[in-house]
Formats: sequence, C-alpha cells, structure tokens
Amino acid sequence: MKLDNCHNINSFRHLAKKKLPSPIFNYIDGAADDEVTYKRNTKSFDDVDLVPNVLRGVEDVDLTTTVFGKKISMPIYCAPTAVQRLFHFEGERAVAKAASKFGTMFGVSSLSTVSVEEIEKISNSPKMFQFYFHKDRSLNKELLERAKNSNFDVLALTVDTITGGNRERDLRTGFTIPPRLTFESMMEFALKPSWFLNHITSSPFELPHLQNYVKEGTNTVTSIGEYFSTMLDQNMSWKDAEQLNSKWGGQFALKGVMSVDDAKKAIDIGCSAVIISNHGGRQLDGSRAPFDQLTEIVDAVGDKIDVICEGGIKRGTHVLKALSLGAKACSGGRMYLYALAAAGQKGVEKALSIMRNEIERDMKLMGCKKISDLSRKNLRFKY
Repeated sequence: MKLDNCHNINSFRHLAKKKLPSPIFNYIDGAADDEVTYKRNTKSFDDVDLVPNVLRGVEDVDLTTTVFGKKISMPIYCAPTAVQRLFHFEGERAVAKAASKFGTMFGVSSLSTVSVEEIEKISNSPKMFQFYFHKDRSLNKELLERAKNSNFDVLALTVDTITGGNRERDLRTGFTIPPRLTFESMMEFALKPSWFLNHITSSPFELPHLQNYVKEGTNTVTSIGEYFSTMLDQNMSWKDAEQLNSKWGGQFALKGVMSVDDAKKAIDIGCSAVIISNHGGRQLDGSRAPFDQLTEIVDAVGDKIDVICEGGIKRGTHVLKALSLGAKACSGGRMYLYALAAAGQKGVEKALSIMRNEIERDMKLMGCKKISDLSRKNLRFKY
C-alpha cells in the first residue's frame, strides 16, 4: 500500500503498521486493559443516524468555527500527542506545518520531541500547549513560562493521567521511550529498515521540555506508564488547576473531563473550555465514550464554555454528529498519527484533506451551509 491508496483514516492505519516496528505501532494503536473503551469511542457514533434536509442551496459551505477564542478553518484540530518523532523523524514539525496549511489548531504535548520555541517559528495557526502537572513545581513553572513566551493561544491541563493506564500491548512489546535496544527489539527494527535508518541518522531523540529536570524519556529508557506514575503529581487538585489557570491568564481548558459535575467545576475555576476525552481509551478501560457523554455535558455547561469532543473520530460524519449535539469542535490524535507514521508531513496533509473534504461533502448532503445549521433536529438515536 502507498500514500496514493490511502482514502480514509483506516487506510493510514494499515500503512503505518507496515512501516513501523511493532512496539511503536502498538503504542499508537493500543489502549488500556481489554481495549473496550477504545473500541467504543468510535462505535458510539454508530448509535446515532443523520437526518438530511434537501433543496437548501449548498454550493458554498462555510466550515469555519471559533473555539478558544480563535477562528479555525474547519471544526476539527490536531490533538496534542506525545513523542511524535518516534513515529516519523519529522515528528511535530510535520504536524505543525500541516495544521498551519489547513488553518486549524495544533496541540503540542509536554512530552513533545520538538520545543514550543521551534513550533512557534514554523506555525502560524492557533496553538495549544498540553500541560502535565509534575511533582517538580519548578518544572511546572518553566513549562508555563515557555508556552506563554512562545505565544501559545491555549493551555490545556490534562486531568486524566493521575496514574498510568494498564497498556498491555506496551507490556507485551516492551515499548519504552526512547526505544530500548535489545536483541528482540533489534530484530523488530531490522524488519523496518527505513524507520531504523531515519531514527539513527536524524537528530538525537530528546524531550526538550523535560530534559533539564528529569531523565525519564530523555537519557534513561522508561515506559509512559512509569512516567505518569512516578513524575506526575497524584495529589493534583481543583485548587492546583485554578492556580494554574490564574498564572496562565489566557484561554484555559481541562482535557479529560467526563462528568457533568467536573464540567460545572471547570466553570467555577474560570475555564474557557472542557475537552471531553478518555485519553483515547488508554487510561480507564470501561469508562464512557466521549460521544456518549457529550449530550449531558453540553446541556449542563454548553451555554457557558466551549465543549470539545475528542476520541474515536475517523469520519466527517462523526464530526457532524458531535457538532449537532452541541460540541463547538472536535479533535483527534490517531486521526493524524497514523498518517504521520505512514508518510510524514505529506501523510498528515492528506489526512486533514480527507477529513475536510468529508466534512464539506457531508455538510452539503445534510443540507447545511454553515456549522450553526447543524442541530439535534438532524439526529435520531437508535436506542
């Protein structure tokens, strides 16, 4: 399979599987425990049907929306994801450039392999910095200051990683950051020579936001689960989130909210938005899918703050269903990570192009000329 043969998000997944060593592919593709929640994240959209209208004059369709106070060209953006240079040597550089080309937001992780300072130089689209709350308060202070000084538009505090999820695929494959060179892993890398050659000939792997404070993931091999369980502050509280928001002084979101009560508390501490997410099914298996929770959270707080639906989105129709329920926008990680692994910046650009074209085509087929035309009148629940 080649990039020209990729016509949907699932086809990028198949190509990524061909190109990546097994431990790295399964890190992207895997989730917690039995991966029930991971599968439900996409399956949940099938429980709702779209009801189209006709004869609405839809030659010109406006896909723009305003989220976090910023206008983006389509109602989906690239969610922050970690260690992208493991998947392709271009890493976050490729995604930042692709997001800028399509006029949508790009999220940068605390565990990014490219610094916020470099991202600022190569990206002219809205930018989000995803913040992990560490035990080391000096590290937290530096992360905040670097994101602010790099003119990032949004700070998103991840709140669903108090400890690492039980990611059994990573345990089976021995995935670590950076990759541990053992006889078994060398055999895997030998089966993917192009990935291995790019990995050893490109600039050294590092986590520029952490390297001055912690060894984990920079010079010493570790698992993501170990990082979450040992480096992050398990006593993080609402007071901590409120203080972080105050210090940031700009658009502030909680990423990983799944309950109405927590969405209401987010308003109380001054959040601009909540991102409904279960971390791609990678944390608590058996938790609800974001789309399943969307209605009750929108009904509770949607008139006061932006509500973002993140998780399981693979089709333009998934985006339309979430917007019809009241989400302000959607975001996705695997949506573009498979494409990054498959073909770098060209792959991400094609994935975003496919999503944009699907959304535009589906809007026309729904009889909608702009995002605000979508409503619950367009939906029917099967159950």
